[in-house]
Amino acid sequence: MTQRRKPQPLARQTAELAFAVPQVVAHRLTRMALAGPKLNARDRREFHGMAHEKVLAFWQSWFAMGWAMVESMQKSWIAALQGARVPLIDAQALMAHGMAPVHRKATANARRLARTRLR
Repeated sequence: MTQRRKPQPLARQTAELAFAVPQVVAHRLTRMALAGPKLNARDRREFHGMAHEKVLAFWQSWFAMGWAMVESMQKSWIAALQGARVPLIDAQALMAHGMAPVHRKATANARRLARTRLR
């Protein structure tokens, strides 16, 4: 059974993304400029992976936000059925769940690309 991690606060995720994304973009644009028209196997893998990881992170984000919304709605329904005060939906927690897959991939890419040499 996998253990669910609690998402990091939204402000922290946003700040880390603000640093990681420009690093990844700069590295990949430099790699594209140096590659020229004839790509080697390493560049082909990297450029193909760029498109695939974006689609995957998008769907993971949608699923994570949807699942967080389902859990939130279940808590609200249970509270309403018990006659208790119905909790409000925490929009920041919902957004943090949605941003977690993008944050995870972008920061991992920044760490990985910082270790690689361009040529």
